Amino acid sequence: MALIEDQKYQPRILVIDDEKRIREGCFRILAKENCLVDMAESGETGLAMLAEKHYDIILTDLMMPGIGGMEVLAKVREQDPDSVSIVITGFATLEHSIEAMRKGAFDFIPKPFTPDQLRVVVSKAVKMTRTLQDIATEKTRLKTIVNYLEGGVLVTDMTKTIILYNPTLLRMLGYDGEPLDDQPLSALTTDETLTGMIDSILGLKVGEFKVLSAEILPRDSVEDLSDKRYLRAQSVPFQNRAGEILGSVTIIDDITHLKKLDEMKSAFVSMVAHEIRGPLSTVLSQIKILIDGLAGELGDKQADILGKISRKVGGLVELTNELLDLSRIEAGLIVQNKQQVQLMDILDSLVGFMQARAEEKNISLSLKKANLPPINADTKSMEEVFSNLITNAINYTPEGGKIKVTGRINKNFVDIAISDTGYGIAPDELPHVFERFYRVKNEKTRNIVGTGLGLPIVKTIVEAHNGTIKAESKEGVGSTFSVRLPIR
Repeated sequence: MALIEDQKYQPRILVIDDEKRIREGCFRILAKENCLVDMAESGETGLAMLAEKHYDIILTDLMMPGIGGMEVLAKVREQDPDSVSIVITGFATLEHSIEAMRKGAFDFIPKPFTPDQLRVVVSKAVKMTRTLQDIATEKTRLKTIVNYLEGGVLVTDMTKTIILYNPTLLRMLGYDGEPLDDQPLSALTTDETLTGMIDSILGLKVGEFKVLSAEILPRDSVEDLSDKRYLRAQSVPFQNRAGEILGSVTIIDDITHLKKLDEMKSAFVSMVAHEIRGPLSTVLSQIKILIDGLAGELGDKQADILGKISRKVGGLVELTNELLDLSRIEAGLIVQNKQQVQLMDILDSLVGFMQARAEEKNISLSLKKANLPPINADTKSMEEVFSNLITNAINYTPEGGKIKVTGRINKNFVDIAISDTGYGIAPDELPHVFERFYRVKNEKTRNIVGTGLGLPIVKTIVEAHNGTIKAESKEGVGSTFSVRLPIR
């Protein structure tokens, strides 16, 4: 049998035995098998050699004068755990075997032994050393890759013990303490958002996979917005082949520059929208004076042209208003005045106000009243949400259609639905209706004026109230927009 399959590999072996014939016998047999063999006549000499050089495999006698095999095993395990130890003994008992295994012995070979017995045991040890080397190489490669990643990396096991991390993570979280290997997660952070995400990942069922993402604050975060840092964490489970959760992997990115760019963009948009709204409103009012004939009588063609201009300028005014709304939302000003709100009162008022507009298109607009509990919300924001949804329903429903507004209690939530018999939305367009500036355009809807910001604003307001909104639609049949808001 081939003791070493890869002949390029030469394992370093140390034989520690007080019997010269055993040492020399092992040397002759193993040297012929492409092994690099050294010998030591005592435990003291063996440990001194181990302190100077690494050996892949150590064969040690159990019973020797002075330092015995048990002490050699303990020292090897303490100083060089990657080495594989084999016990040579003529006094193998159950007690000795148990103690030797506890101290790190890989295998036993009884005296006297044949060359083939030695080859078999050492062959198994060689395979083990190659496995250990492969693992060490893979760990080194993985650690090198992880250490040079721009993002922070955090890996925990099922007990939330830290098993892998990189320097970037420590810098991001402002940690400068002791090494965190095999330390609990609490030694690194007590951030409730981050620890809560990891708890949720570790609590997944067998075969279940989920990606959780949230913003977190580092330890050294400051109140001064100019110096404030923003971090985004994403956690996923890692599983075995059976789908069992073995731990969590969390990647943390510094998104401060993105946040600041977004703030600059919002500030710029707000400034531009604010600066042009005034002049546009003035132009619109002057056009109205002309259309109303207050500056002299107009011909039909002139009135038609001014009417088109008025509608375009009105659209620009609406765009500036919605851009300013977006800026207020992004600045966190949209839900500053939360109070107990009766949604049914808001809906009743809005439906009554919009009846005239619906009647112009011969559309039936109805509200099914229900006894809904109050919710904690900003009144103006709720009016904007449902005004926008009802207006959209009127705009996208042809003459003679129907619009129904309904509300109901769904456990700890209030569900409000606005359903219409309008043009509907194509399946490929439905996922995009809440994107900024996205508008459904076809032959039936191309003449409907809009900015594509209404639904994104609605979605942002609803989510700022810890709610959700979804759209269901069938082309040519109609659409339903459903808003769910928490009661508490």
